[in-house]
Amino acid sequence: MTDLKKHIVPFLVLPLALILGACNKEFKNNNYTAYFGGEVSNPTNPYMLFCRDNEVIDSVLLDENNRFFIKFDSLAPGLYSFKNDPEYQYVYFDKNDSIMVRLNAKDFDNSIVFCGRGDQKNNFLMELYLKNEADRNSIFDVFDFPLPKFLQKIEADYQTKNSFYKQKKAQIKWSSEFDLYAKSALNFAHYSKKEIYPLAHKMRTGEDVIELLPASYFAYRKAINFNNPNLSNYAPFVSYLSHMLNNMGAINYHNHFTEVDLALKTNINKLKIADTLLKNEKVKNIILNNIAFTYLLEEQNMVNNQKFLDTYHQFSTDNSKKNEINEIGKAINNLNAQKQLPQVKLVDLENKPFDYRTLCESKTILFFWTKNLSSHYIAAHKKVLELQKKHPEYTFVAVNLDPDVTEWQNLVAKYNFNGIVEVQAHNFEEAKRNWAIMKVHRTIILKPNTIIKNAFTNLFDVDFEKQL
Repeated sequence: MTDLKKHIVPFLVLPLALILGACNKEFKNNNYTAYFGGEVSNPTNPYMLFCRDNEVIDSVLLDENNRFFIKFDSLAPGLYSFKNDPEYQYVYFDKNDSIMVRLNAKDFDNSIVFCGRGDQKNNFLMELYLKNEADRNSIFDVFDFPLPKFLQKIEADYQTKNSFYKQKKAQIKWSSEFDLYAKSALNFAHYSKKEIYPLAHKMRTGEDVIELLPASYFAYRKAINFNNPNLSNYAPFVSYLSHMLNNMGAINYHNHFTEVDLALKTNINKLKIADTLLKNEKVKNIILNNIAFTYLLEEQNMVNNQKFLDTYHQFSTDNSKKNEINEIGKAINNLNAQKQLPQVKLVDLENKPFDYRTLCESKTILFFWTKNLSSHYIAAHKKVLELQKKHPEYTFVAVNLDPDVTEWQNLVAKYNFNGIVEVQAHNFEEAKRNWAIMKVHRTIILKPNTIIKNAFTNLFDVDFEKQL
């Protein structure tokens, strides 16, 4: 679909400042011609991918100046994404939009600036995304709040962002089609906090607030169209659905199940609710896959895992993900208690190979972090410093999951949490494959000689110390 004609080439070789200065000029077309281009500083991949619904529409090789440019002879209006692997972000095109983007792949989301015809709505979406991310990074401790204080806090945050949304909507006068995504980004971030709170609060404080929730607490669910195909791959919607099903699928706490059987019944219940609630096949498969990944990474009972997978396969029609989920199941089987922890290549702060097995004559705790969740990074390290005083028999190893060594070294130097061994899993795919790392809130407890005691726990679990 890419069409780089001769008369466009001079446009590419101009300094980006000139491009940014000129790109507000409209392209006067009576068809659906559209343009997308820009510059990527510090690219992590030589290609820029242009996608819709997770399918690649076009792949463009960055030039010697790390610039790219695509002309689409016909591009349907709607939500797309662009990706410099492994990072991605959304871009919305109306008819005949001509959008340029400038970004730094080392700070992908925070560096993105759009210009050109269609830039204002995309810059709004990016600003709202960053506001939501800032909230997400600071919400970690808010889940500890008692219910009235929690509701007051999130309502104040929502009203601030809602005012921003209304102001930009009036100013830009965007289409109703775009408004679906703008309003969804605003609302689903707020709804997700409310869905997460009861379970997170109980896990972190031990207090069950389910009985305290007002009757109107989940009233917003009634207004949601769960089967809108335009939202099937939109991250705020998919994330919200996963959180909602965690609540809807929860088994009554007073039932007398073992913890393992309770988890199985809860997650099979979630699969059944998703199958009933979601009629759109794309939406349903995405949510079923999320439930499967989450369950398999939290439960290690092989018999129950198979019972769960039997139900998952009954409802899912996504054959490609079924294979991946089966592979995750095999990886988890290799992380059972009493087995030796599979090897993953790590580097130390001098960027030299680090063999964690040299530490494991003693007991060891591995915990994980990423720069994208700074509040978790700080909270996890502070928690470990407390645990070190109580459990000096353990060696604590912080495993960073980011790709950039220099950035990781700078962050460690900035906070300087002494006494914690700092390493980096330089090949995240290997860590994901061998240690089944799918989320950062994960802790591995090892006996001497790298024998697994518990490969699927959490530093912030209210009962974590009992496992030591």
